[in-house]
Amino acid sequence: MPLIEMYERPGFLLRRAHQISAAIFEGSCAELGLTQAQYGALTVLSLEPGIDQTSLARALAFDKVTVLRVLRGLQERGLIAREVSESSRRQMAVRLTPAGARLLKKAELPVHEAYNKLMAPLNAKQREQFIALLQQLTDGLGEEARAAFVPLARPASSR
Repeated sequence: MPLIEMYERPGFLLRRAHQISAAIFEGSCAELGLTQAQYGALTVLSLEPGIDQTSLARALAFDKVTVLRVLRGLQERGLIAREVSESSRRQMAVRLTPAGARLLKKAELPVHEAYNKLMAPLNAKQREQFIALLQQLTDGLGEEARAAFVPLARPASSR
């Protein structure tokens, strides 16, 4: 049956899982008005103050248009500040504002709750396997992605 085959394809299941993940996250963070993309940007900025927009996009595996859209929304809310980079006049450096840092702190509990809700159907061993398999898939096929992913080195404070 072609329809059954489609519903069992990895691409379909990954897209559906992403839809569910986004809905759970946004439901948990509705009071804060925070999306997964915004949370990711705020998290990176909390660890790398003054990072340039290109490096931020790569750290989140976003394309340039997506990172600009996310940053514009955060800037309009007063959560980040963008300024010309000291190291390159052609780059914009991005920092959390105090309001951005407060929102990120407020997001800790709802983000944790969203993670637990998303992973609830799996037991502890399945969770580890699931994450390991997703990591293997993304590591093995990363060059096929439309946006580059360059993970940040762990900050010295967390080593």
